[in-house]
Amino acid sequence: MDLLGSILGSMQKPPTMGDAEKKKAKEQKERLEKHQQAEKKKLDDFRGKIRKRIHEFVKDGSKQKYSFEPMDKCFRAIVHEITDVAGMTSFSFGLEEEDRYVMLWKKEFAPTDEELAAYRKGEDWDPDKAKEIAKQKEIDRLSEEAESRIKHPKVMPASNYQDKYRHLIGEEAAKEAARTTTANKSYGFVPSENKLDHRTIEQVLADTRAKKKQKTEEGQDVGSGSQSEDVTTAKDNEDPSLL
Repeated sequence: MDLLGSILGSMQKPPTMGDAEKKKAKEQKERLEKHQQAEKKKLDDFRGKIRKRIHEFVKDGSKQKYSFEPMDKCFRAIVHEITDVAGMTSFSFGLEEEDRYVMLWKKEFAPTDEELAAYRKGEDWDPDKAKEIAKQKEIDRLSEEAESRIKHPKVMPASNYQDKYRHLIGEEAAKEAARTTTANKSYGFVPSENKLDHRTIEQVLADTRAKKKQKTEEGQDVGSGSQSEDVTTAKDNEDPSLL
């Protein structure tokens, strides 16, 4: 026998499961499956009840919101899921594992931030009381602004700049002396009266063509004059002995 065979032969064999252990494991498996089926049925029954309650709430036109009793996290998740499918808004309030519950609102009566803040604090929401609080906050804000203006009054200049610089700007202020301009749709936003050049477009084009023509004629005259001068100079430079 080789070394490996001797080692394997000396090792103890794994314990085999007897009939009692096999029966016990089978019973545990059956109990687990039975418990899972019972939990599934419980959740399905709860889902059906929640759908029925939400359906009755939707049909009741006198109610804007609906509050459920405190429940565990898995049940709250089912309520949120059904509410979302129904097209409504839902939020959870309260302490976890103590009194946390779900409240839902119809789509047209979605809660405000102030209402949600009140429920998160564990307070009851009173619309009339909320209006009074908002009104009081506005009054406090206005009073604070008034006090701030009193504490920090508007700084006024010690002298009047119009009197100081009258020799530069004249008797009238710049705003009063400014000319009122009216838009000219044909030539942009500058009135024709304010332009230095009062010519029309046709006149400008005609003057431009005339200037170009004049420059061309002057150039031709200069060229012909230079050519005649060159001929005269050549004749003057001829050697009389060659004639």
